[in-house]
Amino acid sequence: MTLTRPLSLALDMPAQGLTVLVADDSRAQRMVLAMSLGRWGFHVVEAASGSEAMELCRRTAFDIVISDWVMPGLTGPEFCRAFRGLPRDGYGYFILLTSKSEKAEIAVGLDAGADDFLTKPVSADELRARLRSATRIIGMQRELVEKNRLVVDTLTELQVVHESLNRDLIEAKKLQQALVRDRYCSFPGGAASLLMRPSGHVGGDLVGWFEIRPKLVAIYSIDVSGHGIASAMLSAQLAGMLSGHAPGQKGALSRLGTGHYTSWPPEILAGRLNRIMLEEMRVDLYFTMAYAEVDLKTGDVQLVQAGHPHPVILRTDGTVEALGEGGLPIGLLPEVIYTRVQARLSPGDRLILASDGLTEYPFPGGAELGTEGLTTLIRQSAHLPSPALLEALVWDLFSLTGADTPADDISAAILDFAGLP
Repeated sequence: MTLTRPLSLALDMPAQGLTVLVADDSRAQRMVLAMSLGRWGFHVVEAASGSEAMELCRRTAFDIVISDWVMPGLTGPEFCRAFRGLPRDGYGYFILLTSKSEKAEIAVGLDAGADDFLTKPVSADELRARLRSATRIIGMQRELVEKNRLVVDTLTELQVVHESLNRDLIEAKKLQQALVRDRYCSFPGGAASLLMRPSGHVGGDLVGWFEIRPKLVAIYSIDVSGHGIASAMLSAQLAGMLSGHAPGQKGALSRLGTGHYTSWPPEILAGRLNRIMLEEMRVDLYFTMAYAEVDLKTGDVQLVQAGHPHPVILRTDGTVEALGEGGLPIGLLPEVIYTRVQARLSPGDRLILASDGLTEYPFPGGAELGTEGLTTLIRQSAHLPSPALLEALVWDLFSLTGADTPADDISAAILDFAGLP
């Protein structure tokens, strides 16, 4: 092989650390290339044949291979094809030296897996340009491998975090479901049935009931804005406030001087909760609520509707009556005046409170179920006992929309009124 001029010029490339295999059956030609590559900062290994070069490649992952076309044992294209078949992590850049310039011969080399060609006699400038290209591609490949490694490591870390968070959310779901201890409970004068179906692990809906005093019970339905952990935490705090077991300044009950407890009127309770949300909690959340007190002796109902879907009464004759005029959600605006709504139940009537997960459930095409749609579904299942009626509402909703999981948190509460003598 004849070189047009010495190859001792500065290469001006990041050759440090790159290993080059020079495969050529001419010792003199190997020496000239090896000396020049060494001056440029490459670590050079020599092989006198294609077979010897292949054996070296099985033991060492060379960054660049410069191979003559015609060699004993394996030709340059044969060596290249075998080289490409070796398992390796990084990319190996393969340059074929040839005196052949026909397109058919070049195609043979490309088909074997060669990256580039140098025509003999080798030009120093051309070799330098080929090596710049090789080091640039190897550098980009190494950078890509490193970035991929970082991505894989990050994804692995995220997977660990996700699994930990998922376990926590499963436990949080159990705790939230435990807030609704008894999905069905009968008591003198009536019964309460509850449904809570979150769209995710945890949600912002809450339903419940409690005894204020003998012959007087409260039932409520709450929908906290948003979804997820923050909404679930607020709903859990509200569950503590709306409880017969935790009377106090921030709860639904207050202690009388006699040691007994009484309840704040529904509209006053809503105003108190609104003030607590804005002045004490100061969170970027709000909630809607329907809260009712039912006298189990007379059937008298006092309730407040704060941005929640209309409570309804399912009469014994199958008619459905909507109550309330809407109202503002709790935690949006200060000094809101809430209005008391009154009604009366007869024995056999049912008071139903439901979240907008039912009334605003989306249909294909963008329509929603709405209050009228919910009324229709209630009438269809009016013959069922209340626990079965609640499940029927969800089943019918999924049947109408073609869904199998809730698009939003779904919750509802039913108070069956039997009356006391």
